[in-house]
Amino acid sequence: MSFSSGVKDELARVMPERRSRRIAETAAILSMAGRVGTDDGGLVLAVSSEHAATVRKYFTLLKKTYKIENGVSVRKRQAGSRGHSYTVELHGTDAVNTLLKGCSLTDGPCGPGTELFLRDRRLVSETGCRRAFLRGAFLAAGSLSDPEKSYHLEFVCPGMARAELIRELLSSFGCQAGIVARKRSQIVYLKDSSEIVDALGVMEAPAALMDMENVRIMKDMRNSVNRKVNCETANIQKTVGAAVKQLRDIEYIRDREGLEGLPPALREMAEVRLRYPDAPLKDLGKYLVPEVGKSGVNHRLRKLSEYASELRGKKRPGLTVIQDGDPSSEGAL
Repeated sequence: MSFSSGVKDELARVMPERRSRRIAETAAILSMAGRVGTDDGGLVLAVSSEHAATVRKYFTLLKKTYKIENGVSVRKRQAGSRGHSYTVELHGTDAVNTLLKGCSLTDGPCGPGTELFLRDRRLVSETGCRRAFLRGAFLAAGSLSDPEKSYHLEFVCPGMARAELIRELLSSFGCQAGIVARKRSQIVYLKDSSEIVDALGVMEAPAALMDMENVRIMKDMRNSVNRKVNCETANIQKTVGAAVKQLRDIEYIRDREGLEGLPPALREMAEVRLRYPDAPLKDLGKYLVPEVGKSGVNHRLRKLSEYASELRGKKRPGLTVIQDGDPSSEGAL
């Protein structure tokens, strides 16, 4: 079972006690997945979904909120490789008009192809009704990607009016959604993980919320560890690369002219680096007499590298720039 299906299973088990909230949830399901047609007996209002729990909840809302039992049929058909599709049909012109008018989805008698969208915003003026409407909209036309892979929650809306309403309702809870066109639909989406968590809380899916929070915590921890490891690895590579260059420069000076002609401070530094090729600068300074700090060691090694560069360039070595100084000073040679 996908993460999205698990969220819908949880939402389908939420049954509001207040009638106004059940009406709001029913209105959301109808506006997102309902369609009006006809048969020999008059109008038919159909709601289809591949999620069985959504269809069961819609059927329960009809019974509990509108006392509708007669004239309702449920059909199941194979939906290709994706599994089964379920359809609930309400038959009868009077029953269809009564239900759609009660959900504020029409202004008067409807007919085949009537566009179902919320005509009276008072239906979602109360916080609990806004929560219920978003829950119904997600059950009918929502999806949520597996947070282990990516963060993406979306509502597939049949038109811009419904998309704007969903975005407005999400915004009322602090979730700033975007809208993008996809084929003939308008997609309202959230990509920020914290806002998706908030949306799950708004729709009253605490178990899914906790599951996603756990995934977020684990991913944040992994990312933090990876950043630290990458940083330490880069520092190690930089240190090793610098040490290799220092050794090559000192070995070149030794093989070309010998270390005896260097000023005492530089000669001692060269000998210590050759003796301890893997030691960091801080430790190298402890092997000098007297001890020298990290910046002093770095200064001396830089002078050796400059001298090696002069030798490679076949210039007369400028020993005058490598003057011996007070070795107790970190910046001295």
